[in-house]
Parts: sequence; structure tokens; C-alpha cells
Amino acid sequence: MDKKTPKQKPPKGKEGKTAAPAEGKPQPQKPLPPKPLTHVEVRTVVIGLMLTMFLGALDQTIVATALPTIGRAFHDVENLSWVVTAYLLTATASTPLYGKLSDIYGRRTVMLTGIGIFILGSIVCGLAPNMWTLILGRAVQGLGGGGLMSLAQTIIADIVTPRERGRYQGYIGAVFASSSVGGPVLGGVLTEHLHWSLIFWINLPLGLIALGMTSNALRHVPLHKRDHALDLFGAALMMSAAVSLLLALTWGGVRFPWLSWPIFALLLGSVFLWSLFSWRLVSAREPFLPMTVLANPIVRCATLAGTCCMGTLVGMTIFIPLYFETILHFSASQSGLALIPLMGATVISSTVTGRLMVVVDHYKRMAVAGIVVAILALGALSIWPVGLPLVVLILLLMAVGLGIGAVFPITTVGMQNAVSRSHMGIATGAMNFFRSLGSALVVALFGAIVLGGIGAAGGVSVESLARTASEPALAYAYRFVFLAAMLVLCFGLAFLIAMEEKPLRGPAKKPDELPVDHV
Repeated sequence: MDKKTPKQKPPKGKEGKTAAPAEGKPQPQKPLPPKPLTHVEVRTVVIGLMLTMFLGALDQTIVATALPTIGRAFHDVENLSWVVTAYLLTATASTPLYGKLSDIYGRRTVMLTGIGIFILGSIVCGLAPNMWTLILGRAVQGLGGGGLMSLAQTIIADIVTPRERGRYQGYIGAVFASSSVGGPVLGGVLTEHLHWSLIFWINLPLGLIALGMTSNALRHVPLHKRDHALDLFGAALMMSAAVSLLLALTWGGVRFPWLSWPIFALLLGSVFLWSLFSWRLVSAREPFLPMTVLANPIVRCATLAGTCCMGTLVGMTIFIPLYFETILHFSASQSGLALIPLMGATVISSTVTGRLMVVVDHYKRMAVAGIVVAILALGALSIWPVGLPLVVLILLLMAVGLGIGAVFPITTVGMQNAVSRSHMGIATGAMNFFRSLGSALVVALFGAIVLGGIGAAGGVSVESLARTASEPALAYAYRFVFLAAMLVLCFGLAFLIAMEEKPLRGPAKKPDELPVDHV
């Protein structure tokens, strides 16, 4: 019989510990996925994000009532429109850049950087000794504030499942609406009773509070760093194309006639730059906007539907107060208050629709029904632009708000439900970018209609000409403004119908199983 070979003891290391054999060495375990956040942690994050979103949204509206005072203070009315335009240009162009950076470096780092840049721009504005320094400060503010809204939506997508996400999107609509209504009122009070620079200094304490709350709250958010290449050339092309287009839209009919050579050159340059950007998308190894995101039909339809609705809402918030002042002869404060039903209905509809998405399987039907209601209400306004009782007019505007508000949570959540986590930031940033661009297009369209309806050739602001035009001419112009809004929403309806209704990921919960207080 063969003798049993004695078992060899494994060699010992320097410390006398048994060393692991070379073969069969245990592989390092993959890190476990982060545990879902508790309701308390989600609430903490959302509260911090709401303050950050309010900070960015407020600064787009608070300057409106202070502009005449600023123009008199600097003895410069000619360049006053740049105070608004500079913020719009940099904020719109930088929005998708924030999404890509957050996908690479993490949400918390990029969000805190954006808040810091925004605070820096506010300080420059508050200390500005002349108009061009103020304009520079507004551009810096836009660079910081451009990504706050889209980053907040992306972070919410990181911490809750798509099925449960809709109810949180309603709070984003609430922040947007409250800033749209409260911004001009607060700006008017500070400017009239104190000093115009306070509309920028108020951002300092608000920004520092948002910085502290967001810094602590975002520690709860799981970090998903991705090793991506940052396509700076593609980003520069897209931002340059957007800036050229927005300059043409903001200058057309105001600084230069629409058929002038400067506007034609800007539009031609924008077309050329967009063409170069399209070439970059198909030639770059890792383009700024991944083709997998742009080619996704759900992302494309949701983005276009949301763009049409956001453009209509922004256009209405700008031109409806002018409608109240010039046709119904309301004061500036009365016209601002009359805008509350439109914005309030938008918030209510967005919030309710977002909550219903938790339990409703065919969620797209709510948005389709909402747009149809808004189209019918705008059709009634186009038929009777004057002569309607005030109560009926307010009810029609509320119907428009209810219809548009239902679209925002459904398109946002539907888009985020269709992309991978690694592309969540850039997809959300791209959606907000095109929404801002679409808003500028619709506002320019409405302005051109009003100018054409009152027989203006351009070179003066819409507001100045509208206040000197006859009431019949304004009624004729606003008939076509409402028709144009209705047409834009019809395009939004077509895109929404074409959007595939994929089941939302995540557990379904009954209403009685949801926490009483979500935020």
C-alpha cells in the first residue's frame, strides 16, 4: 500500500500568519450597491434642492421690475436689455454642460460649484459701478445658475425610482411658479423702498444657506462617478451655436429689424455652428451629447413635448401681464396678481399629476387630456381676445395652466425612465437646454406677432410700442398670439402622443401607503 503523502502546511508570513495559497485565492468582492435612502433622508435632500432651485429661478424674474430704476441709476437705457439677455445666454448654454460634468465628477461637487459661481456673480452685480460691469456679473450669475434646475431634477432621479419620482417633480413646478410670481413683486418692493442692488445682495444669505443645506443634504446621495471624456470642443460648438441663435432672437425686432443684415448674419452663423456640432456628434469618440441619448425616441419625444409646453408657458407669463395692462388697463401690480391663477393652476396640476403617477399605469393619458384642455382654452381666447368677463378670462387662463402643468412631470419622469443612470445627468441637462431654447423661440415669435400686429418695424421694445398702440390693433395682435400658442401646443400634443409609454421602474404603492408628508 502506498503511504499517504502528508499534507503540506502552507507557508507562514513574516508575522507568523498563514499565507493564502497562490491558487484558489479569493477574489475581492464587488462593493454592494448603496442602500435606498430613507424617507427622512430623501426629504432632507429635496428641501435642500428646493432652496437651490428657488435661488436660480428667482434671479430670472426678480430683475424685471428693477430695470427702469437701474437704467436711470447708470444713465444707460440703451443697453438695459443686456441685463436680462446676458443671464439668459450663459444660463441656457451652460445647462447641458452641468449635466455632463455631474456625470463625470458627481452631483454634489458640481452643484456646490454652481452655487459658488452664482454667489460670485451676485457680488459682482451688487458692487457694479456701471452698466457693463452689471452685465458681466449677470453673465457670471447665468454660468452658475444655468445648471441648478436640471441638476436638482437629476439628483431626484438618483435617489427615488421612476414610479415614485413624479410626486417630487411637482415641487419643482411649485418652486418655478412661486419664483415667477414672487420675483417681480419682491424686486419691486426692494427697488422702490430700499435700493435696486438689494435684489442681488439678497442672493448672498440665500446662497450661503443653500450652500450649507445642499452640502450636507447631498452627502446622503450615492456617488456614481463615471470615467467619461469631456468633449470640450463639442461643448464650445453647441454653446456658440446657442448664443448666436439667442442673440438673433433677442435683438430681432428690438435692436435691429428682423430682415436686417446683423440678424441674418447671426442666424446664418448659428446654422453653420449647429451643422459643425452635428458633425461632431457623429465623429467624436465620446461626443458631448451621446448619440444613444439623442437617438432614443422616448427622450426625443418627451423633450420636444416639454419644450413646446415650457415655451408656451414662458411666453404667456411675459405677454399676459402686458395684455392686462394694455387691453384691460390694469396697473402693473394688478397685472402681476392676475397672473397668479395661471401659475397657480400650473403648480397644482403638476403636483397632482406627479402624485398620481405613483399609482396610475397609463400616466400619459393625463398629459394628453391636459394639453387638449389647454388648446381649447387658447382657442376660446383667440376667438374673443377682448370683451370676455374677467371671471371667464381668469378661468380660461387657469385651464391653460392646468393643461400645461400636467405635462411637465410626465415628460421629465418618462424621459429619465428611458435612459441609463450613467446618462441621467446629460439627458436631463439636454432636456432643460432645449426647453430654454424653445422658450426663447416662442417669446421671440410672440414678440414678432405683437410688433407686426401694431404695425411696428422694429428697433423699439415691444412694451414701449404696445403701450402707445390702439386697442383694436392690440386686440388683433393678441388674437394671433393666442393662435400661435395654440399651434405650439398642438405640436407638443403630437410629440406626446408619439412618446412610448414604458412602465415606470420601481415598486408601485397605493396612496394610503405613501407618507403623509413627502417634503
